[in-house]
Amino acid sequence: MSEIFRPPVTKIATLAGHRDAVYALTGGSAGTVYSGSADGMVVGWDATDPARDGELLARVENSVYALRHLPTLNLLVLGHNFQGVQAIDLAQRQLAHATALPPVAIFEMVFSESRQRLYVGLGDGTLAVLSAPAFKLEKLLRLTNKSLRSLALHEGRGELAVGSSDTLTRILDLDSLETRFTLGESTNSVFSVAYSPDGTQLFTAGRDAQIRSWDVATGYALASTVPAHMYTINHLAFSPDGRYLASCSLDKSIKLWDAATMTLLRVLDRARSAGHGTSVNRVVWPGTENRLVSCSDDRSLAVWQLSGSGEA
Repeated sequence: MSEIFRPPVTKIATLAGHRDAVYALTGGSAGTVYSGSADGMVVGWDATDPARDGELLARVENSVYALRHLPTLNLLVLGHNFQGVQAIDLAQRQLAHATALPPVAIFEMVFSESRQRLYVGLGDGTLAVLSAPAFKLEKLLRLTNKSLRSLALHEGRGELAVGSSDTLTRILDLDSLETRFTLGESTNSVFSVAYSPDGTQLFTAGRDAQIRSWDVATGYALASTVPAHMYTINHLAFSPDGRYLASCSLDKSIKLWDAATMTLLRVLDRARSAGHGTSVNRVVWPGTENRLVSCSDDRSLAVWQLSGSGEA
């Protein structure tokens, strides 16, 4: 049995400029990253050239918890808490569309390319469905009386995974929005849901600090449970090649896992890696390089570089 390769990880930059906790992060094209904060600012950064200053793209009056880059439309969609969804034309650097939604927090958004629909998870337990390109509101569906905290798409199966503060993860039909499966093993809020890039597994995590994997082909049977962090897991993200899974937590750390075996490879924190000093809220892998970007309550973003290749 060959030894697990543990890639060296180096923090190569800190991106500063936000004036409050940074909650939202989405990858763009060619290594661009977009961040949103409790300060209402949406900023674009070049993760391939971290020495460049960020570009302010929008300033809104409430916190931004959710961002989604839509490359085929060249739009950046932001969830403006209590105000709805706004789409920024990245070529013109101006507001292209705005859609009012119920006046609550917006925690997550995902976009289906095949159906040209934006799915939005709201703080009152409602799922909103908007149709592109005008982002017209098609439907509001109340799933629970607790917040919808996380969304993930499986385009191949036509399914949407919805993680909620009621402890449940629901698997919905993308078109009818009927619930196909309900996953009830979590013991607290589900803050992140992520399909593996090959679509064979769904990973869930949240306030109970466990990472669970579910086998998609067998009706989402529970495959594994890993006690991953000391406190709430805020987000999960796969590397573009599907090899690594990154998790980040209220415990101030980022952990890097071998996605196939869930072997812990690296812990990125303040003591070991000059990492964040407060809760790490989100992680993304922009572009195709093994580069990871994180954001935190400490008002900053960090850029991490994985080195080497190795064979697992």
